[in-house]
Amino acid sequence: MSDMENRICDAKILVVAVFEKEQEVVPTVEALLAGGITGMELALRSPYALDAVKLIRQKYPEMLLGVGTVLSPQQVEQVADFTDFAVAPGLNRRVIEAARKRGLPFYPGITTASEIETALEYDIRLLKYFPAESVGGLEYLRNMNAPYAHLGLKYIPLGGLGLGNLADYLQSPIVGAVGGSWIASRKWIASEDWPSIRQEAARAVAMSQCS
Repeated sequence: MSDMENRICDAKILVVAVFEKEQEVVPTVEALLAGGITGMELALRSPYALDAVKLIRQKYPEMLLGVGTVLSPQQVEQVADFTDFAVAPGLNRRVIEAARKRGLPFYPGITTASEIETALEYDIRLLKYFPAESVGGLEYLRNMNAPYAHLGLKYIPLGGLGLGNLADYLQSPIVGAVGGSWIASRKWIASEDWPSIRQEAARAVAMSQCS
């Protein structure tokens, strides 16, 4: 695995966050860091998202920062200088190729064997598995990965994860890290409930250390 892939796997948990305004960013990131979180995925789902990426990169260089919902080559260009890696919910060859040209580690989303094989054409060995629980959860992932087990692929499941199933995913040898928005939910961010974010982050980190 590459250095970036090792960093992602070492982080174990990537908190997916969506920010609507500047005032939300600093207290959220500080609550996550206080709870022990070292990695996050900032989703490009709001007009403020790009500014939030730049702010986090500037103020919190210790945070492993990924950008999610990267759907076009144009978005690759917008984030490449400010993020450690990028992900997407699906697999788009144009995005993969744009990321490769910029030297940006990019991990596309997959739910089928055909998508895995397309990723392998680009020698991508760490893949986002989304939406994990909706398409069959950990059992489906194990079965889908079985023909490729000799290749040592790793996955980042997102979608439907929480404290109830976090340990099961992290205990699987094919899971490199897990992602989810439950730790820093939009409800908590919008209501400025930073203590709940910090407490949920600490619970998730404690569970990940036991897995």
